[in-house]
Amino acid sequence: MLQREQQAQQADLARQQRLGLAATTVGAATAATAATQAAQRERFAARFREQAGAQAQAALAARQGGWSPRHAWRRGHRAVFIAWVGPVFWPYAYSDIFDYTFWSYGYEPGYWAYAYDGLVDTVFWDTNSPYSAYASINPGDYPATAGRTRSRQRAETGASQAIKQLCAEPDKGVTAWPLDDITRAVRPNQEQQALLDDLKTAAAKAADVFKDSCTDSYALTPTGRLRSMLSRISATLEAIKIVRPALENFYNSLSDEQQARFNALGPNVGERSQQQQETTAQSGNCGDSKSDLAQLPINRIESSLHPAGKQKDALDRLSDATSKAIADLQAACPNDVPLTPVGRLEAMQNRLEAMQKAAKLIEPALDEFYASLSSEQKARFNTLQQVANP
Repeated sequence: MLQREQQAQQADLARQQRLGLAATTVGAATAATAATQAAQRERFAARFREQAGAQAQAALAARQGGWSPRHAWRRGHRAVFIAWVGPVFWPYAYSDIFDYTFWSYGYEPGYWAYAYDGLVDTVFWDTNSPYSAYASINPGDYPATAGRTRSRQRAETGASQAIKQLCAEPDKGVTAWPLDDITRAVRPNQEQQALLDDLKTAAAKAADVFKDSCTDSYALTPTGRLRSMLSRISATLEAIKIVRPALENFYNSLSDEQQARFNALGPNVGERSQQQQETTAQSGNCGDSKSDLAQLPINRIESSLHPAGKQKDALDRLSDATSKAIADLQAACPNDVPLTPVGRLEAMQNRLEAMQKAAKLIEPALDEFYASLSSEQKARFNTLQQVANP
């Protein structure tokens, strides 16, 4: 990523020289490089990116193939966060949220850290850029981000079928929920079975919410991408609020023994304790200082668009809003991972609310800055961070 950022800076410098603009000084270029390095170290998922290996790449390949998390796990892959499939932000949101509720240890430990990075990336970087790729993978290895126009066309064509399925049946049918597994594990009595049926009904209602949050057209502007993201996050939150009361009613009706069996559901149960401890320990990194993270996109915008006067004032306000939004995401990082499905769903609701708050905090400042730009500046911002040849 650092190498690509440096290449992009060099491309900007060459373009400025061709246009007769003032060249960037060596000192400024050195400072920009240092800021880029600091920002990359402070990405929410920086630690996990450094630790990625063949398993992470295999997991990403599985998700790109359209496997749900449960299918990926049964083939020996950990579920990973995917920011976009075609024009749809967080395409696997339904499966990610509710499968994580039941089987959190089947996910990558840094899952939510990647989600936070995905939010920041969505606001500033073109969705066809390497910064939208899964953070643990070499950006050039991600098919939807390699190249420019042709890659976008390939992404549109290749993702269309998957998008139709995700939007029509985001849960791939209610049977995708582990309802049969729950029944076998807890052996509900008649009253509990009625509550489990209520949970199944709530799951179907939650799935319907996602149908209206899908889109079949690409958002080509930063403001459009932010609105697409907010739509998906809002739909996910609404789905959680539909399911959560039914899940709590059912779980609270269980005896201690039944709850313990419910908590133990899922694959790799024997490894559960170790993986849960690793996830707990690593999730704390999400709350570390991110003071430089917001400066990377702001500096990149300034060097590419050269805002002046009221534009610069608007960019300063966008910088302040972004810093506050990132601070809110830091504060939403939990110190531990809840051990019950009810606790995990509550924690996810809190994290999603933090993402929604962060996006809404940035939205007016982004709208103001974008509206102040000329047509040429908007065109540059729309494709910001694409790697261009000098």
